Amino acid sequence: MEIDHIFVCVARSAESADLLSDFGLSEGTANRHRGQGTANRRFFFNNAFIEFLYLVDSKEAQSVLTSPTNLYERLSSTTDQVSPFGVCFRPSVKGESFAFPAWSYRPEYLPAGFDVFIAHAPSCEPLWFYLDFATRPDTAQPENRQVTAHRCGFKEISSVKVSSPTLGEFSEVVVAANAIEAFEFVQGAEHLVEVGFDSERAGEMKDFRPALPLIFKW
Repeated sequence: MEIDHIFVCVARSAESADLLSDFGLSEGTANRHRGQGTANRRFFFNNAFIEFLYLVDSKEAQSVLTSPTNLYERLSSTTDQVSPFGVCFRPSVKGESFAFPAWSYRPEYLPAGFDVFIAHAPSCEPLWFYLDFATRPDTAQPENRQVTAHRCGFKEISSVKVSSPTLGEFSEVVVAANAIEAFEFVQGAEHLVEVGFDSERAGEMKDFRPALPLIFKW
């Protein structure tokens, strides 16, 4: 497995994502997730992307189909008992399967035959999920290609560290996730995701708190 993307739950309309545009990132296309009650803003790099997820329809998000994902709780929580993050994995080699216990979610917005495999894990951890059809952004078909050139010069996500303040024992998923190169999930003082770019050769950092629980390192 390898990282496909991470998401951060944000307030309606995701205006806080403007901070990334101001910083020097080029924004990709946005999606409205029909039947799930969510929409997003996205920023793509050669090997992965960052998604800002927000609530647009509470009824859809709490429907019989979607409620088992606990997305509504992540998007509406005001406590630190619920992680505002999601971590999506994809195959690192063709045919590879997910390495954790999971259940199959088939949202309305995906074509028939496409599943999202969601891990069995507590909500104080990120929403761990796996897309067996996902590929690197820089290998997408021309009609699906997203902009990956950025004014700030970032090319690839080279590390991801996610922190949670509310952990007891790690779930089985954490063991599988922490076995992935350049990924780490730890107990910390707050919910926070730290994203490294291009092996962090410049030794620079940008902290987007308090607007976003996000730090860039490059």
